[in-house]
Amino acid sequence: MTDTVIRALGPSDAHFFDTLPDPLGAREAHARTTHRPEWKRVALRDGNVVARGAWWGGPDDTTPVNINWFDVAEGEEEAGAELLRTAPHQVELELNLPAGWRGDPVARAAGETRLRAARAAGYEVLVERFMYRWTPVCGLPDRPGRLTFAPEPDDAVFFDALRRIHSATLDAHALRAIAEGGLDQAAQEELDFFHWCPSPRAWWQVAYTSEGEPAGIHIPAHNPSGPCVGFIGVLPEQRGRGYAYDLLAECTHFLAERGAEFVAGATDQGNFPMAANFAKAGYPVVKERINLVPGAQD
Repeated sequence: MTDTVIRALGPSDAHFFDTLPDPLGAREAHARTTHRPEWKRVALRDGNVVARGAWWGGPDDTTPVNINWFDVAEGEEEAGAELLRTAPHQVELELNLPAGWRGDPVARAAGETRLRAARAAGYEVLVERFMYRWTPVCGLPDRPGRLTFAPEPDDAVFFDALRRIHSATLDAHALRAIAEGGLDQAAQEELDFFHWCPSPRAWWQVAYTSEGEPAGIHIPAHNPSGPCVGFIGVLPEQRGRGYAYDLLAECTHFLAERGAEFVAGATDQGNFPMAANFAKAGYPVVKERINLVPGAQD
């Protein structure tokens, strides 16, 4: 077997990226995603692409945020691992897979090939997630009417709420941030993401009970791919009343009233309560995602 050649692409040769088969339908899934040619890399053997990766960031980002397209030909796990291992940017990897992919032989083989390659490169699975997409055909979820909602211009209010919400959380990314730098880091990472989104800051809302007590927060947002549920969180002292559904319903209505033709959402597969709320609100699972993080570097 000939040696693997790792090659970064540019505008003149970006077409190489499209020469590998696409059994997981990544091209269609990324129809609304803008990938910069210079952040694409391929692994070649005998002049043929056997692995590829697209690093992605927002329009104003100077370095990639993640890798959201990673494909490996069958039997070429080491080439895929080398592609990741030698990349100049070691960032989170998102493996996007069809819903129920483990039950489909073709999708399962493709997904497991990519997982083996990523693990060989030192990546570790952080979490598996459900990805949702609401559209008007799903119907708007009922608003229970138990909470009132108001914008809040003070970031300190949201920072405090996020610290309290993450003090008892099932979210793997938040738990990782807490392990690294405590509740302050987890809250700040959320705030940084909300500010990074191109949607208006004025959309962020605090929810209140009929007694005027804060119940939680919801962040309707647009990421670079379109409208999404940015964040849903119930304060610890208000849990057990089903308010997460109220927040999700309001977030959906808020975006739909502003012309959203779809609303994306996501939750960790182990977060059974939030998954149940998405189902109740009429959000179908459209794909699954495995988030992997680079291992410790020597």
